[in-house]
Amino acid sequence: MIPVTKSYLPEKSNYIRYIERCYQNNQLTNNGPLAQELKERLEKYLGVRNLLLVANGTLALQVAYRALGVTGKAITTPFSFPATSSSLKWEGIEPIYADIDADSLNLCPQKTRVAIEPGVTAIVPVHVYGNPCDVEVFDQIANEYNLKVIYDAAHAFGVKLNNKSVLQWGDAATLSFHATKVFHTVEGGAIIFKKKEDYERACSIINFGYDNGEVVGVGINAKMSEFHAAMGLCMLDEIDMVLQKRKEVYNRYYEAFDGHIEMPVWKIGATRNYAYFPVIFPSKSALLKTQEHLNEAEIFPRRYFYPSLDTLGYGRSEQETLISRSKASRVLCIPMYPTLPLDVQEQIISTMISSWDAGVEGMPAELKEKGLIEG
Repeated sequence: MIPVTKSYLPEKSNYIRYIERCYQNNQLTNNGPLAQELKERLEKYLGVRNLLLVANGTLALQVAYRALGVTGKAITTPFSFPATSSSLKWEGIEPIYADIDADSLNLCPQKTRVAIEPGVTAIVPVHVYGNPCDVEVFDQIANEYNLKVIYDAAHAFGVKLNNKSVLQWGDAATLSFHATKVFHTVEGGAIIFKKKEDYERACSIINFGYDNGEVVGVGINAKMSEFHAAMGLCMLDEIDMVLQKRKEVYNRYYEAFDGHIEMPVWKIGATRNYAYFPVIFPSKSALLKTQEHLNEAEIFPRRYFYPSLDTLGYGRSEQETLISRSKASRVLCIPMYPTLPLDVQEQIISTMISSWDAGVEGMPAELKEKGLIEG
């Protein structure tokens, strides 16, 4: 079976060396030395400050909302993993959906502006597939309406925009370090705050509300353990090699499919971390036909992100989200991980092309003219 992703496991002996430090220190959690080292190394590697490690990426979003005082309503994207919306709902914040940009698949700033209504206190865009949003425009809108901006940057580890970490934008940006991500700690996440005072408030929130040994407010337990930090340190030791391998896999796909498929348009000036390889099919039926053929060959891609979240009852939208619904029904992410063997990748490519060729009949002529499908 060929899954859509496979967790990368770093050198076992290196992991054991880090774990031996846990045994020597006899500190397993509560901001231990390994967590502190991981924080410092990540800040340096990513080019950020005020990075807070947490237990997972969903908690990262929830803690960010709390630390920044987000209440009432927040405008967000319907084209994302459910956690973007469910984290808002969990915190008692109503998601208001605005439609996405047809090219980037990111939250559309213009439609976000139209969606602003009384009670909205924040915007929660997603850097979908690691592709940076129109961060400058969201900054302008936030300043104009006095809104907080929290970026769900779960896919954007290491991505830069105009030589600056994309994580520096917004009042906060959150990362997921889930086992399926480019960089992982098995389970984990992080929040990068623009302001130190917000970071310090969040430090108390994730530790039951304690600050210098005294309870100063309501908090929860969202700390990262030393064993998870150990995995993060191992991953960071090998991250450049991991990214290079992912790039090689991505480029093989791109060379094979170039001119025959549609993909999201990447932000000018942005780097890539090669987290996903999304293919936008000309129709839902073409996607399902290809997915069926791949499954028959024991290849299991995944429909990231389907369905459009506005159809699931998490929140509401006063505007039609036709682009999100259309793209969500036609996007398929094919297997993408650094240890994907070349022969397996060639099998995926040949299976897709044969299926795609067989499904051309009946597709709109204008797509053939654009070179998005073969005619």
